[in-house]
Amino acid sequence: QVQVVESGGGLVQAGGSLRLSCAASGSALSINYITWHRQAPGKQRELVAAIRSGGTTNYADSVKGRFTISRDGVKAYLQMNSLKPEDTAVFYCGVQFGLRLYWGQGTQVTVSS
Repeated sequence: QVQVVESGGGLVQAGGSLRLSCAASGSALSINYITWHRQAPGKQRELVAAIRSGGTTNYADSVKGRFTISRDGVKAYLQMNSLKPEDTAVFYCGVQFGLRLYWGQGTQVTVSS
């Protein structure tokens, strides 16, 4: 059973930074894709950033230049700088092993103005 666990969320003031971490059980060689999504209250879950096995990354327009996704084996990170109140959401990490995408339980990020 694959497990994905996020950590690093919390309360931060606007302009501040947080670093989210994601740890997955299983073989790093089997990971094709890791993604961070977020869901704000009353809104749909949306893609924030993703990284493929070859290292290619992509970002939502709203976070480009502020967020950076990285990966180290079975762990992934989301460095978030210049946070804004509109970044407040539950952040979820998704890890694709083979053809299946596994999600963590999420970590809350709250940005105060």
